[in-house]
Amino acid sequence: MKPPERVAVIGAGIIGASVGWNLARQGAEVVFIDAGRPGEGVTNWSFSWVNASNKTVRKSYFDLNVAGMAAYRELAEAIGPDSWWYPGGHLRWADDPVAEAKFLKTADLLASWDYRVEVYTGAEVRRRLEPALTVPDGVPVMFYPDEAWVHGRHLVGRLVGEAIASGAELRSGVAVREIGTGADGSVRTVALSDGSGLDVDFVVNAAGPGASQVAELVARHLPMRREPGVVTRISCDRVPISRAMHAPHIEIRPDGDASMLLHSREIDALIDTVEDSAELARLLHESVRHVVPELGDSRVVEARVANRPIPADGFPSVGAVPSVPGYYEAVSHSGITLGPVIGRLLASEILSGKRDEMLADFRPERFRP
Repeated sequence: MKPPERVAVIGAGIIGASVGWNLARQGAEVVFIDAGRPGEGVTNWSFSWVNASNKTVRKSYFDLNVAGMAAYRELAEAIGPDSWWYPGGHLRWADDPVAEAKFLKTADLLASWDYRVEVYTGAEVRRRLEPALTVPDGVPVMFYPDEAWVHGRHLVGRLVGEAIASGAELRSGVAVREIGTGADGSVRTVALSDGSGLDVDFVVNAAGPGASQVAELVARHLPMRREPGVVTRISCDRVPISRAMHAPHIEIRPDGDASMLLHSREIDALIDTVEDSAELARLLHESVRHVVPELGDSRVVEARVANRPIPADGFPSVGAVPSVPGYYEAVSHSGITLGPVIGRLLASEILSGKRDEMLADFRPERFRP
């Protein structure tokens, strides 16, 4: 019998964990390598919104995100939804006519693509869905009932734990220093910062914001954007909302029984001009209290600025790099939405050699030196 393939998965965030989980359950020998701890990097500092309503710039990208949403429902059935899966939909509304018209136009487009969307007034939303909001009575509010949020760190812990139970190995707190290749140019070894090394058949670069540095180890140029974002967690006696939402100037979602998570693109734009992340957190905290007055007594717990893992053209880089046999990339913004579907598709490609058409527009070879 052919021995199992040995795969080093570099990065144990949501995408790396999903790839490794799918590989391990199909019999591959998986080694997770992470400079930190699984799920505690950018995965833990994401808005963690599972959606396709914000992915309309290209139909193939929208379709991939819809597949990601379906993969989550399948995953919840496979491993159980406890502590990480929070369906319940998503709300979005605006406070100016231009943005409002844009949101309504997008809702019409999504409906034409058979994506479920319902439009309510602010009064209906307060009466039927979220009574704690200050959304004005007559404002149109888009409700996307099939969307969700996930607790990324908890999910990664589940996936890595199940992979380990299937025989995978975890090397945390170490970085990859070198990826060695054979005479034919294919991946053969991985050297780690603790002095140890691995003999491998494949390497998966799922290193998130550090993916370009990993790519350089195989003389590969992976251009990445620099788009930092700040996320803040607040604690409160009672979480007054039950789903993720994009309110004017602020994004809000629950984050557990007594905490919430805040993000804003407008505040992100201030990152390079404000040195202290505590000031950014204060601005987010101030903004959310205008939308949910009950949060007046809430407290900022922690805030962090994290770089989003976005390839230069804004789309995922997923699949084999033909110039380096055995080297694969799994790098994407919206990793939370796409993690499970990328994990399934890439694991299948690694083990079977067959390329799925769903990834045709997102192949790594589009980035050439």
